[in-house]
Amino acid sequence: MAQNMTLLWGSGSAPCWRVMIALEEKNLQGYNHKLLSFDKMEHKSQEVLDINPRGQLPSFKHGDNIVNDSYAACFYLESQFKSQGNRLIPDSPAEQALMYQRMFEGLAFYEKLNAVIYYKWFVPEDERHDSALKRNKEALVTELKLWEGYLKKLGSGSYLAGKTFSLADVTVFPTVAYLFRFGLSAERYPVLGEYYALLKDRPSIKASWPPHWLENTKGQDTLKDI
Repeated sequence: MAQNMTLLWGSGSAPCWRVMIALEEKNLQGYNHKLLSFDKMEHKSQEVLDINPRGQLPSFKHGDNIVNDSYAACFYLESQFKSQGNRLIPDSPAEQALMYQRMFEGLAFYEKLNAVIYYKWFVPEDERHDSALKRNKEALVTELKLWEGYLKKLGSGSYLAGKTFSLADVTVFPTVAYLFRFGLSAERYPVLGEYYALLKDRPSIKASWPPHWLENTKGQDTLKDI
C-alpha cells in the first residue's frame, strides 16, 4: 500500500517530520523516500519542482495524488487510511474541537519560534535590529506561556487534545522538539518539558527522528535565556 507513495524530505524540517510521523502512525512504513539537502539547494531541483512547483519540502505523492502541504498531507493520510494504524482524529466532539484548535494555533507557534531561531537566516544583515529580535523573543515567551497553560489545564500525562494522541500532536510535537533542541529550559517550562518527555520515545517519533540530530545530539543554546 505504501509502495506507491513517494516523500521527498529534508532532515530537521518540522513540516517534513509531521508527515513522517503521520505515515508511521498509520502503519505506512515502506514508502519511497529520498533525503535531500537544503544546504545544497536540492529542494529547488527539477525532481522536487515536478511534484511541488514551490520548490519546498515535503513533497508528497500517493499514486497520482499530490499533497505537499504538511497539514494537508496529514489530513489526507488519516482520511484515506482511517481504519489502519492509530486513529488520529478523536470521536469526542470536545476533543475533536480542541484538536483542530491546537493544530492551527500550532502554525503561529512554529512561526514565532522560527522568528527567533532563524532570525539571522531570514533577515539580511543590513536589515537586522536588536529591537526586532527582542520583540520576536518577547512574542515567543508569550506563546510559550500559552502552551504551558494549555497543557497544565489538561493535567499531567495529557496530549494536546486530551487523553488521546491525535493530529494535534503529530503537527505540533516537532515544534516542541525544536524548542528543546535549541536549548529551551525544561525547568523554566516544566509542563512543555513533561510533554516533550512523554512523546519523544513514542515509536512513530523515534522512527522519524531527524538523522542529523542523531549524529549530533548536542543541539544549540539559542533559547537558553528565553
